[in-house]
Amino acid sequence: MKLDPFYLIVDSAAWIERLVPLGVRLVQLRIKDQDEATLRREIRAARQTCARHGCRLVVNDYWRLAIEEGCDFVHLGQEDLAEADVGAIRRAGLKLGLSTHDHAELETALAAEPDYVALGPVYPTVLKKMKWAPQGLDRIGEWKARVAPLPLVAIGGLSVERLAGVFPQGADSAAVVTDITRNPNPEARTWAWIEATAPWR
Repeated sequence: MKLDPFYLIVDSAAWIERLVPLGVRLVQLRIKDQDEATLRREIRAARQTCARHGCRLVVNDYWRLAIEEGCDFVHLGQEDLAEADVGAIRRAGLKLGLSTHDHAELETALAAEPDYVALGPVYPTVLKKMKWAPQGLDRIGEWKARVAPLPLVAIGGLSVERLAGVFPQGADSAAVVTDITRNPNPEARTWAWIEATAPWR
């Protein structure tokens, strides 16, 4: 499986409606602390937008809703993986992405036979407090050697300016959150990401 090199992560269907039409081909909907009805509405709206624009939608955490709403992809963190029914996810035909932050988590992830593995944080991140130190670019190459031929997603503190070493080290996709959503002009920044990752597409 091939992932688009530009992996946008946002927390609402509104962001997806705003940015996906610019040419985004891979987006994760990552929503925290909402009731099921709200989550279902958000997933449904995001799915409709992505279908119109030929974008692959990844639902973070809520694998049951992803199945019920006919989604194609779910992404789980390690805690969510421990509680998820991977067999049910597979039987529903969903592809699975998993987060990893250290060697033990990588072993756990690979045992679940995911469709891609994410490594982070590559750089210091302002999105959330992390107990793991930044991994650095060298860790990308090490992880890629261990997960190949699975796609490897680099995440954490990435910006357009920091992309130079990410793909040569072996990452197949670069995930971004705050470099776009906290930018004064998210549309322009999205275009910059699309252009910067185009050589790797």
